[in-house]
Parts: sequence; structure tokens; C-alpha cells
Amino acid sequence: MTTALYHLALPQAVFANPAASILLPIALGTAVGYSTRPQVNDLDVRSLKQPPLRPPPYVFGPVWTVLYGLMGYAAYRAVGVPGPTELSRDTRIISASIYTAQLGLNLIWMPLFFSLRRPIEATIDSVALLGLNVYLASLWLEQPATEVAGWCMVPYVAWLSFATYLSAGTGYLNGWSLRRDKGKGPAKDQ
Repeated sequence: MTTALYHLALPQAVFANPAASILLPIALGTAVGYSTRPQVNDLDVRSLKQPPLRPPPYVFGPVWTVLYGLMGYAAYRAVGVPGPTELSRDTRIISASIYTAQLGLNLIWMPLFFSLRRPIEATIDSVALLGLNVYLASLWLEQPATEVAGWCMVPYVAWLSFATYLSAGTGYLNGWSLRRDKGKGPAKDQ
């Protein structure tokens, strides 16, 4: 099983290089964020009902940049740094594969929510993303060799919990549709 998972992970060279490990999620997250963020004049997005505690839009970019950096550093510490107490080969492969999968899920949330206007699928993505990261953080926290990596994931898990609440709350408050019906408020998808 671990052989199959090995092929689903980012190359080991990414994890072994701290700069690559940190900058890759930042660069990918920034590219997806800028290419799929809603426009200021997007009436569909501006008219959405928001759940309580939603931060202003300008908060998301800096928060995600820090979280992507922490996530990349955690992956470097857990998968890329060899040492006398390093992870077993199987655990390293599982960690790299789960990390890669969660990065993919993270990167598709914005296109699902803002470009495709699919709040149900975006919320399912967010729940799956949260679950993978809770597992990954707990896996890394339980081993002394990767405890620092596990603690680096804790703010990410906390923010993902909040982001899942925002995704589900926005979907629910808008009848699970993010499209306006000719100025009459949110309408069902066609």
C-alpha cells in the first residue's frame, strides 16, 4: 500500500529542501487565491448572507500566507529532515501522501466556492481537508521526532475549523446557492 501512496506524494526533493517546502504551498495558494478570488463588483458574492464572526476580506490573504508557510515548514520537519529518530519509511510515505492530498483539497476550495459557486461541494471539501489535517497533526504530535511539525499544524487545523464553519454557514444561510436570481437574492442552481 505504501508503494502506491509514494506515487501520490510530492517529490521527496520538495520535502528535503526547506525553502521549496515552505514556498511551494505559499506560491500555489497565492496563485489560486489571486486567480479565483471574487471581484469587488461581484454582486453574487457581495449579496451573500454571512455567518457571525466572519472576518473582513483583507484578513484572509495574510492569514493564509502564514498558514501555508507553517504547513510547508511542518512538512519539511516531518518528512524532509532525516535524523536518528526519524519516522519509519512507511510513516514518512503516508505523511507525504496525506500532506499532498490535503494541499490539493486546500487548493480546490476557492475554485469550488467562488468560481463554480458550489457551496455544498466546497463544504464537503473543507470537512475532508479538516479531517486529513487533524489526522496528520495527531500523527506528527504523537512522535517525538515530528512533534514540532505537529505543533506547526495546530494553527492550520484551528483555522480550517473556522473556515469550515464559514463555508457551511454561508452555504446554509443562502439556501446552498451562491447565485442571484435577477436581483431577487440567492436562487437555486440551474
